[in-house]
Amino acid sequence: MYNILQKYNSAFILLGKLLIVGVAYYFISQKIRNNDLIANTQFLTDLSKNVLDNSYVLFVIFLFTFSNWFLEIIKWKSLVSSINKISFFEASKQSLSSLTASLLTPNRIGEYGAKAIYYPKNERYKILFLNFLANFNQMLVTLLFGAFGLFFLITFLPFTIELSALQMIGAFMFFVLILLFSLNRKGKLYLKKIADQLENISTKIHFRNFYFSVLRYLIFSHQFYFLLFIFGADLDYISAMPIIFTMYLLASIIPSFVVFDWLIKGSVAVSLFSIFQINEIVILSITSVMWLANFAFPSLIGSYFVLTFTKPANSKLEQNIISS
Repeated sequence: MYNILQKYNSAFILLGKLLIVGVAYYFISQKIRNNDLIANTQFLTDLSKNVLDNSYVLFVIFLFTFSNWFLEIIKWKSLVSSINKISFFEASKQSLSSLTASLLTPNRIGEYGAKAIYYPKNERYKILFLNFLANFNQMLVTLLFGAFGLFFLITFLPFTIELSALQMIGAFMFFVLILLFSLNRKGKLYLKKIADQLENISTKIHFRNFYFSVLRYLIFSHQFYFLLFIFGADLDYISAMPIIFTMYLLASIIPSFVVFDWLIKGSVAVSLFSIFQINEIVILSITSVMWLANFAFPSLIGSYFVLTFTKPANSKLEQNIISS
């Protein structure tokens, strides 16, 4: 009886793999096919001249992308070491396959479950927490750099930001809800559980997590600046970086699917860079290249790991049952 269930279970797992990969490929292909920018003659001309026909530029873009995901992988490897040691290859499988799965979910929520299923049931809660910690640190870095960028723009550059009464009320209510949650009895218990989990992780691992998050942020933000330079945007480094920091801050607080990340960042970037008279086609071209390099390409690699995924045994008892 158990063998029959195992047989059908394997079939469902295979079907799930094919569904994830199929939908991921569909989303990526639809994004490329339905992107009106790709049909734009100026975009195709600029892309060929500035990127595709220049082996040096292609290499540098690849180097940025490789460094970005290399840091993400070793960050995950470092965090998981608080539970057990995994190889760089194993960390790569988990990071890239979870990216592929996250294409189907808002705000990369699918990444949590995708990484957790690589581990036995008794370790999955810890894995979910570690993934939360990784994303929290990356968001914290985005907020810190973004706050600096926004302050710099408002203080030193001809930039103004207008907040409506509705936006201010919304922000106030958000902070009130956080305060109420922290004072609520259940909220306190939940925060205590988080604090206990944090104490179980060494200071060295916490430092590495934050350090790798900062390095990742600097890499993909400078990749954006590099593309600004390549596409001939007339903007110096001192002015460009605060705009990029602000763009990532504003884009990160808008809920979206990963597959539409290019659209969110593109619309925010166009709004910000238009203040400094940067051509809309240039900005949309850069956000499209960034999306293809940092999301679409790694997702295609991750699809292989999704297809070759094998379910871990949940316990020694289960291992004995399967082997028998």
